[in-house]
Amino acid sequence: MSKLPRPRTESDSVSFVGPRAVGDRRRHRRHDLEGQGIIVDRWDGARKTAEPFGRIIDISAGGVRLRVAGASRADNQIRVRLDLPPFAGISAFIDTTADNPRPKREWVGWMSVNRVQKIADGEYDVAGTLVDMEEMDRGMLGLYLSTQPLAA
Repeated sequence: MSKLPRPRTESDSVSFVGPRAVGDRRRHRRHDLEGQGIIVDRWDGARKTAEPFGRIIDISAGGVRLRVAGASRADNQIRVRLDLPPFAGISAFIDTTADNPRPKREWVGWMSVNRVQKIADGEYDVAGTLVDMEEMDRGMLGLYLSTQPLAA
């Protein structure tokens, strides 16, 4: 009869190293882009049209917090378009549709709304996870954000 190894735990002598600090629930560091006034668009893929949805307050490689006019619902998914300007010679995303990957400024995908918080009369903070981003784009966004100031 073979004996299966037991799963490792934090009490084992092996140290667990990962992107999260002890007690930190975030997987990615947030970066403050509020001062840049970057607008995120709500994207209609069928018509290939965009309408302004909100302004980026802070962003990480895993999610974004926006300031929006008008209420939104938590537990909702919204198709968004992020258009981030190049910074320090780094573009935020990669176009892998051609033979050679090339830098690009925009990403279109789904944001899963996790939290909606009223800030002022008619203004809300909407925080959500960027759910369908490819790992190459997530890595490039992380590199791009490493040149930006951290959020509090």
